[in-house]
Amino acid sequence: MDLLLILAQRRSVRRFKPVPIPEEDLEKLLFALQRAPTDASAQLYSAIRITDPGLREKVAQLSGNQEHIQKAAEFFVFLADVHRLERLLAHRGERMARWPKTALHFALLDAGLAAGYLALTAEALGYGVCFIGGVLNGVEELRDLLGLPPGVIPAVGLAVGVPDEAGPPRPRLPRGLVVHENRYRPYAPEDLEAGFQAMAPYSRVGDWGRVLRRYFAQGGTMEEREGPYGRTLSRQGFDPDLPQGAPFYSLGALLQEALKEARGVLFREGEAWLEREAEAFRGEGGPGEALLAALRKARGEIGNWP
Repeated sequence: MDLLLILAQRRSVRRFKPVPIPEEDLEKLLFALQRAPTDASAQLYSAIRITDPGLREKVAQLSGNQEHIQKAAEFFVFLADVHRLERLLAHRGERMARWPKTALHFALLDAGLAAGYLALTAEALGYGVCFIGGVLNGVEELRDLLGLPPGVIPAVGLAVGVPDEAGPPRPRLPRGLVVHENRYRPYAPEDLEAGFQAMAPYSRVGDWGRVLRRYFAQGGTMEEREGPYGRTLSRQGFDPDLPQGAPFYSLGALLQEALKEARGVLFREGEAWLEREAEAFRGEGGPGEALLAALRKARGEIGNWP
C-alpha cells in the first residue's frame, strides 16, 4: 500500500455501484475508526451505521436529497458524544464537571479523526468515500430521528462504497497559505489571489468565488445552518449559558424572545424578572435558567408562583 499515492489520488465519490462491502472489509473499517487518536483516552465520539433503507432515505432527504447517501454500500453518521463519558463517570460514582465548550471542542475533534481514519482505510482498500456535511441541514430533525440523548450531536456523515465514477483529485490551496512557521503569517493580496487561481478548477466555470459565496457569504448555506445548529447545541447541553433542553440559539436569543413578552427584564443574583405593566414573572437560577423559567411563566406554560 502506497499511502502517498492514495492521498495524491483521493477525491470524493458521489456515484456508487450497487455492490455490498464484504464483512471482512467492513470489520477493517470499524477497526480503523476505533484506532483514531483521542485526548486523555476519552473517545468522545460515536458512529451510527445506518442500514435501514427507510431511515437512510429520511437522512438523505434531511441532508439535501443527496442520493449517494442511499446508494452507497455503507453510510455512517459520526457523532460528537459526551453522553457516554457522563454515564461512565456516574457508573463509578463520579459526577461530570461542567465544561461544555471544551467538551464540544474535543468531541468534534474525536469524531472527525475517527471518520478520517475510516475513510482513509476505505480508500486504501479500493473503496470510494464522501463526507456529508449536509447532515447539519436538518440537524434538529436528525437529532430526533436518531434518538440522540443530551450530550450528543451530529458531526458529519460518511458514505462508503464501490466507486462508479472516476476523475481527477480536487485542487487545494497553495501550501504557503495553509502551513505557517512559528507564527501565523498575514495574507497579502497576492497570496489571496493565488488561492483563488489555484482553486479555480474546483468550479465548473473556473470561479471558486462562486462556491465561497454560495456556502459562506451572507445568505449562504452556512448562515442557514447556524440557527438550527445553535439551537441543537443548546438543547443537547453544549451552551454554558442556557439550561439543557433550552430551544434557543443563545442567551441573547432568549433575551430577545423574552422582551417580546414584556416591557423589561431585570436580572439579580440567582433570579430574573420579566415585567409587564401590571404583573411580573420570576425565575430562579443562573441567568439563562432563571430567564427561561420567567418566560415560561409569562406564557402560562408553568405556574407563576413561587
